[in-house]
Amino acid sequence: MKTIWNVLKMSLKYIDIGANLTDPMFRGLYGGSQKHQDDLQLVLDRSWKQGLQKMIITVGTLNEADEALEMANKDERLYVTIGCHPTRCGEFLPNPEEYYQGLRKKITSNPNKVIAIGECGLDYDRLHFCEKDTQKVYFEKQLSLAEEFKLPLFLHCRNSHDDFIDILKKNKEKLDNCGGGVVHSFTGTAEEAQSVIDFHPNLYIGLNGCSLKTEENLEVVKQIPNDRIMLETDCPWCGIRPSHAGQKFVQTKFPTVKKKEKWTADSLIDGRCEPCQISQVLEVIAGVKNQPADKLADIYYENTIKLFFPKEK
Repeated sequence: MKTIWNVLKMSLKYIDIGANLTDPMFRGLYGGSQKHQDDLQLVLDRSWKQGLQKMIITVGTLNEADEALEMANKDERLYVTIGCHPTRCGEFLPNPEEYYQGLRKKITSNPNKVIAIGECGLDYDRLHFCEKDTQKVYFEKQLSLAEEFKLPLFLHCRNSHDDFIDILKKNKEKLDNCGGGVVHSFTGTAEEAQSVIDFHPNLYIGLNGCSLKTEENLEVVKQIPNDRIMLETDCPWCGIRPSHAGQKFVQTKFPTVKKKEKWTADSLIDGRCEPCQISQVLEVIAGVKNQPADKLADIYYENTIKLFFPKEK
């Protein structure tokens, strides 16, 4: 095992396409209770030292947008998505047009920082937050934002593949016009992955720790073409746990404290994923595919640049 920390910057380059940096955990808040000091800057510093070149902050509701944009405007390496998560689509209902225009305004006002529409899609695992019909209406509505602003999609699909693909097929022209997208935090079957890949040449699949939990997950990942993969952490969630099937391929270990109350400035907290752990995601994928990590890092980096930062090509 190799332990990498402040003294060594990784030679590999990464872009984390899904970082929930507005989560209160990065301010030391858990369940509304302050457990340790705000350590967001330390988290960011660790990520840059680990080889992160850019991060995309996930916005899942209009109310999160200002905090994410404020954060991104302080660092040229940070960018944001703008959209409404399927479980939050009920927020459209009191005044759908006002909410939609609110999203538009954030995009219009921040052309250099908003690089994707989302997180949007369908989530049938958590219908207690928002029922199916509402999710479908406002998923489709947000595709119009992507088309209008020519921005790619940051997509969410949980236990809803058939309806998800049907909506994308119905709106294929919008997908063509916005340049494509990524189905993030993928945990579906090999057949579902293939249907995404077959449907559109500019649809990618985002992989994180939740994509690598079971042996079945690993078998799916093994079959996904490298030119359609992007890396993410979905932090502070989706870390690779000791019980996960992918754990056996993890090489990089970080100093970690078990209890959040025992926080130290140079340690991770068990159970709180950080962007620096994107290297572990790569290591698992490389192990599953039996391919060199440095080669895969370059491919996944270029995939991400192609979709989200085409001006840099």
